[in-house]
Amino acid sequence: MALEIELVPALSDNYVYLVRDAATGTVAVIDPAEPDPVDAALTARGWKPSLIFNTHHHGDHIGGNAALIQKYGCRLIGPAAEAHRIPGMDAMVKEGDRVEIGAEQGVVFETPGHTKGHIALHFPGGPALFAGDTLFALGCGRMFEGTPREFWTSLLKLRALPDATKVYCGHEYTQSNARFALSVDPGNAALVAQVAEVDRKRSQNLPTVPSLLGDEKLANPFLRADNPDLARRMGAPDDPVAAFAEIRKRKDNF
Repeated sequence: MALEIELVPALSDNYVYLVRDAATGTVAVIDPAEPDPVDAALTARGWKPSLIFNTHHHGDHIGGNAALIQKYGCRLIGPAAEAHRIPGMDAMVKEGDRVEIGAEQGVVFETPGHTKGHIALHFPGGPALFAGDTLFALGCGRMFEGTPREFWTSLLKLRALPDATKVYCGHEYTQSNARFALSVDPGNAALVAQVAEVDRKRSQNLPTVPSLLGDEKLANPFLRADNPDLARRMGAPDDPVAAFAEIRKRKDNF
């Protein structure tokens, strides 16, 4: 396995990711919400990170930056569009830029919607997508700063990736996302099956992340706003942007 990926629970429902390139031993931390659980997980594995990646500026994704940089001397890499909101970045990336964790190369997608400058990182060798709060298992992030058109365009970029891509998102929101998804897409057999698996995992206190992008394409309503039946139920049969906006509005009020 080229990339070893460890999930570190943080705060109340965040996931931080430790990513190690087996070939070189290079370790990166993605979206360190807080330093202590990350440091404990690194120490337990004997790993020393040299990189931190931030997907966006929210405090529950950058809160551990300063302490980890102070202890390990990590380089901090994040979205160029949020340079004014993430202190201390050493490198700033934008759409199409290449990033490296040791010998493994990834590509940057700009995914505005949750925040204006949000990015996602795709490592084909994983295959892994670090989606931050743009795409969740059976959900997507709240639309704090972007427009429905921006957010839908961002999701289409991610939806175009291969089905075997593992989606590593920022939060363990899947069970509540599942309840909402069933409310707008109740006849979706793939969704019903996925919800059963989510409930099984959570009953055993297991993470539902990563999910497979192929499963998300079939079951996640936010990736299905252009599905004719779902769009019709949202009152926008010929307009996926309007359908997406309606799904997001309903989720906000669910």
